[in-house]
Amino acid sequence: MKEIDKNQDTSRQSRRTFIRNSAIGLGALMTGYPLLQGCSSEQEKGSGAGVISGKTVKSCYLPITDATPIILAHELGFYKEMGIASERPVLIRGWAPMAEAFMAGRFNLTHLLAPIPIYMRYSKGFPVKVVAWDHINGSALTVGKESGIESYADLGGKQIAVPYWYSMHNIIIQMIAREMGIEPVIQNKNEPLGDNQMNLFVMAPPDMPTAMASKAIDGYIVAEPFNAAGEILAGGKIVRFTGDVWKNHPCCVAVMNEKELEDRAWSHNVIAALVKAELWALNNPEEAAQILSKDGAQYLPLPEKVVKRAMMKYDLDTYGVDGGTGAIKHPEWEAERLSYNPYQFESATHKMVEMMKQTKMEGEIDFLKGLDPANVHNGLMYTAGVEEASSELGGLVQFAGVDPANPYVREEVIAV
Repeated sequence: MKEIDKNQDTSRQSRRTFIRNSAIGLGALMTGYPLLQGCSSEQEKGSGAGVISGKTVKSCYLPITDATPIILAHELGFYKEMGIASERPVLIRGWAPMAEAFMAGRFNLTHLLAPIPIYMRYSKGFPVKVVAWDHINGSALTVGKESGIESYADLGGKQIAVPYWYSMHNIIIQMIAREMGIEPVIQNKNEPLGDNQMNLFVMAPPDMPTAMASKAIDGYIVAEPFNAAGEILAGGKIVRFTGDVWKNHPCCVAVMNEKELEDRAWSHNVIAALVKAELWALNNPEEAAQILSKDGAQYLPLPEKVVKRAMMKYDLDTYGVDGGTGAIKHPEWEAERLSYNPYQFESATHKMVEMMKQTKMEGEIDFLKGLDPANVHNGLMYTAGVEEASSELGGLVQFAGVDPANPYVREEVIAV
């Protein structure tokens, strides 16, 4: 597979001494976290260039690798480099409470599943703006060892968890099912399920490996590190990486309230810190895994070996068609299990809106009927910050999946 370019000068900083404690059992790892977990009440004041404005970055995250840029921008001091104060990101355990906390103004920066801002802006009328993609790929379909699922062709008659209805995971699993002639349904797990039907329901990501290990579900499609946790801690198997279905797809995105962009100096420096954090994570995956893990700065409730696997393991011996699990069918794409590109490509917005219209969901869906993909991109995506920040770092070509000849345009590649 393609190796990461190590030549980019990322101005590595000395990291904080990690807090090495906490011995949490598997059950606590997967199910024991409270809805909100504030890890520090103290603000970290900007230094160096001085604080540009009195506003502090107040961010939140789900315990998944999608949050990497928001976490590292704080943990590595990139906000400070931009002269901005930041508080330690606050752990939230579910997408609905995270979205509600953000809309209530408790946080001025967060990451959300890419379809959630579409729902927020065009159903709820909330002035959300996507200021950057957080990462690309980084999710998979993981199944239990006794589920009888050897490939996605075996999804008929199975119970599969998704993290949220407005998610790339729900879009992709239903895309796969339709291709296989399997009908996605949303019903009570106790209701009869046909052999050509796949039942979907929402479950918090940290709960999924335990539910699979206990045979309460057959499998799940979710972000890392809970696929790696399913492999290592719950005896599961990855049968398909989502980035091998939709090449370098977005998953989570960084968002702000549109009003924050009125302070261009502050908002662009926040975005610059996020973009720099993505480039650092791209070039330093092992160190990023250490920081995120419970063996490091304790942002994720899983040990370093699990997070490192989630961020780096993508080999054909383990996951290829010949001798592996079949999770990688397109090695010629030269994708990675988890990678980074902050730019919000218009082609991806178009495809996401189109696929949302074909995806079954509980909740509000009528707003999707009249959505024009071009209008969604122009109204929802704020690209100026990423363009400016990536230019200062040497260009968007520093990131994954970019055509050097035309870095701000790409073609969406999907092959189930």
